[in-house]
Amino acid sequence: MAEITAGMVKELREKTDAPMMECKKALTEAAGDMARAEEILRVKLGNKATKAAGRIAAEGVVGIHVSGDGKLAAIIEINCETDFVAKNDDFLKFARDCAALVAEQSPADVAALSQLALGGSTVEATRAELVGRIGENLSLRRFVRIEGQGRIATYIHGGSKIGVVVDVVGGDEALAKDIAMHIAATKPVSLSRDEVPAELIEKERSIAAQKAAESGKPAEIVEKMVEGSVQKYLKEVTLLGQPFVKDDKQTIEQLLKSRSASVKRFVLFLVGEGIEKKQVDFAAEVAAAAKGV
Repeated sequence: MAEITAGMVKELREKTDAPMMECKKALTEAAGDMARAEEILRVKLGNKATKAAGRIAAEGVVGIHVSGDGKLAAIIEINCETDFVAKNDDFLKFARDCAALVAEQSPADVAALSQLALGGSTVEATRAELVGRIGENLSLRRFVRIEGQGRIATYIHGGSKIGVVVDVVGGDEALAKDIAMHIAATKPVSLSRDEVPAELIEKERSIAAQKAAESGKPAEIVEKMVEGSVQKYLKEVTLLGQPFVKDDKQTIEQLLKSRSASVKRFVLFLVGEGIEKKQVDFAAEVAAAAKGV
């Protein structure tokens, strides 16, 4: 049997916000597999165990640039070590400058972007100079360049922690801005059901099946419960299926149809999404160990 350490229990608790002993039980049942333990907690505790999905695990900013004609945009995430540096004016300017380079020169990847000219030097040399001056490591993580088919709208929220670029065909500027703000608020996984990754659907189906099985109901009822849960999930995570934040009596799809508009594409960046940021709290681990965790 895998050893369940106090550190593992603490990490799972931070990810899920579940009670300490529930975390220990889930890790024991999962033989130390962190991902499986999270799934077990989802089954037992429902949405109370989904804190990890929205948690920001690293600091930094999202930078956005839109061309003068509004037909081209770029969004970039640049990470740093502390929130204090994320508010630094030079760091914020660096992010904006890098976003402009992505839009204007369309580099293939982060490595190519790093070699582009910037202010009489290169992006990489500028980054290194900032590291030396600010005293923290800075890294260019990811970017996307969008050539709009319609009207490009953008939205930055939470001190540049959340960034959205959306391409809306039809409608007007106010509608496009509303859609961008909605995306920032609800954080959809994809535009439509067809674009939701298969692995996410299967994971949700597995969780729903485990929950339904505990009901003790007949197999045909269990099957309907599972399918209902999956359909509910797809509405929640797809932009077109979500209720509009300003009027929950209509979905985004209905709103767009009423305005003779459509969304061709959107990009949503959450700073630190998917990054594991190691935090060591020896006092907490010693205390947990003393309690027999």
